[in-house]
Amino acid sequence: MAVRRRSGKSASATDKGRNVETKTKPASTVIDKKSRSDKNGGWRMFSSNPDKRWAEKVFLFYSPVWPLLFGGWCLSGWYLKVGDVGNMLVTCLIATPNVLIPLLFCPTKAPVVETYWFKFGVWIGIFAFVASYFFTDYFFDVLGMIYNFPHLEWNLSSVLVGTSSQVVPLMMYVHAWYFFITYHTCSVIFMRCIRTSILSKYVPLLSVISVVLAAWVFSVGEIYGTTLEAIREQFHYVDMEWALSHGALAYACYFISSFPMVYNMDEEIGVKWTLTKTIENALAASMIAFTLLDLVCQFVITGWQK
Repeated sequence: MAVRRRSGKSASATDKGRNVETKTKPASTVIDKKSRSDKNGGWRMFSSNPDKRWAEKVFLFYSPVWPLLFGGWCLSGWYLKVGDVGNMLVTCLIATPNVLIPLLFCPTKAPVVETYWFKFGVWIGIFAFVASYFFTDYFFDVLGMIYNFPHLEWNLSSVLVGTSSQVVPLMMYVHAWYFFITYHTCSVIFMRCIRTSILSKYVPLLSVISVVLAAWVFSVGEIYGTTLEAIREQFHYVDMEWALSHGALAYACYFISSFPMVYNMDEEIGVKWTLTKTIENALAASMIAFTLLDLVCQFVITGWQK
C-alpha cells in the first residue's frame, strides 16, 4: 500500500508537470507564430514594430512642413540680417519638432534612450556630422558647389580634406540633420515596400535596386530643390548640368551606404538595438560612405579633375 501511495503521488506530480508544460508551451508557440507573422506577413509600408512604426509616421508627417519653413526663411531674406545667432536659432527651431513631438507624445513606455525615435535621431546626427565635416569638401571640389556666407563667422570644416578654401557654416550641420531624417525615413519606408512585396520573391536583386534608386532620387532631388533663385548669391552650383548628373552620382554614395544600414534598426519585433550599437553602426556607415565616395570620385567621375 505504501508503494502504491508513493506511485500515486509520483504520478500526480507528473500530471502536474504535464499540466505546467501544456500551459506554457502554447504561449511560446503563439510568440513564435507572431514573430514569424510579423517578419513574413506580406506587404507593408510601415514597420511591424509599434515603436518604430509610430516614429516613422511622425517623421513622415513633418517632412512636408520643414521645406515650407526652410523655403520661407530663404525667400524672406532675413537670413542675411540676423547673423550667426539668428540663423542658428531659426535652423534649430525648424529641426525641433523632430525631437519635441516624439519627446512629448511617444506612446512607448521604455526609457527615452531605448526608443526608436531617439536612436534614429542619434544615428542621423552622427552621419550628418561626418557628412557635413568631411564630405562637403567633395561638393566643393567635385560638384562645383559654391557657399558664400560672409555675414557668418561660425564655421566648422575639415582641415585636410579637399582643396577648396570654402568653409561650412555651423548651421549647415543642423540643416543636414533634419534633411537626412526625412531622406532616411522615406527611403526605409520605400525599401520596406519593395522588400515585402511579392515581386521581391521573383526578383532577388530588387532590394539592391531599391537602395540605388532611392539614393539617386534623393541626391538629384536635393541638388535641384535647394538651388533657389532667392539665395543664388549665397548658394549655387557652377555647372548645374554637371551637378545633376555626375555630381549626383557622387552624392548618392552617401545613401548607398546609409539607407540599407539604418534600415535594420529595430526592424524586427523583439530585436532592439542598444544605443552603443546605434553609434557603432552610424560610424561604420559613415566610413563606408567616405571610402565609396572617394573611390568613385577618383576612378569613376574624373571630369572634375580637369
